[in-house]
Amino acid sequence: MAESAASPSPMMQGVRDSTPVVVAILPFGVLFGALAVANGLTPFEAVLMSATIFAGASQMVGIELFGREISPALIVFALFAVNFRHVLYSAAIGRRITDWPIGRQAAAFFVLCDPVYAEAERKAERGLPIEPGWYFGMGVTVWLFWTLQTALGAAFGGLIDDPHALGLDFLLPIYFLGLVMSFRSRPLWAPVVLASALASVLAYRFVGSPWHVSIGGLAGVAVAALAPPPKTVEADG
Repeated sequence: MAESAASPSPMMQGVRDSTPVVVAILPFGVLFGALAVANGLTPFEAVLMSATIFAGASQMVGIELFGREISPALIVFALFAVNFRHVLYSAAIGRRITDWPIGRQAAAFFVLCDPVYAEAERKAERGLPIEPGWYFGMGVTVWLFWTLQTALGAAFGGLIDDPHALGLDFLLPIYFLGLVMSFRSRPLWAPVVLASALASVLAYRFVGSPWHVSIGGLAGVAVAALAPPPKTVEADG
């Protein structure tokens, strides 16, 4: 009887797990590259921004603010508001990789993004360790393709008169919705999501973008922190 195929290494499994992410962010990465050049950045600057910041939402906000008569401090604060959720991601993931060397932890936080966080949390919930090979296999692959997609959009985005007209940027929100739904079995999932969504919508209406992102996240955190812990059913003695 033929032997079963060997299971992939943690790194190769991480690369495989990154495939749906790479596909989902393809339109968004290309769109960012095209919009960055349209807003005055050179193709090199657009690629450098993706390679060093690696945060699509805050990069989109950044290219809208660069070149305007706005204080640099205000731009930095706006980008921080958009990416505040990464502070929460880092706190959650940091407790799971405390045994990693400090340099490896720092590199892990650099490639930490929404899908990497979600997949790492799912592994941890199943009782599986977060191996460095798997983590960087996924994180570095997503980072690399995000940078390459930006280069593609920067190089050829000028051929498209209106990148928004294609409507391709709807794929990423759908992917993020899938990430949120994948945690629906967690206690307090529904009230946390509802509070976050409501606060975000109201903040967008009355405060404006990008502050609604952080306000929505903080509302969800507040509900989770203030709500009573879920009751556990004790076994009969």
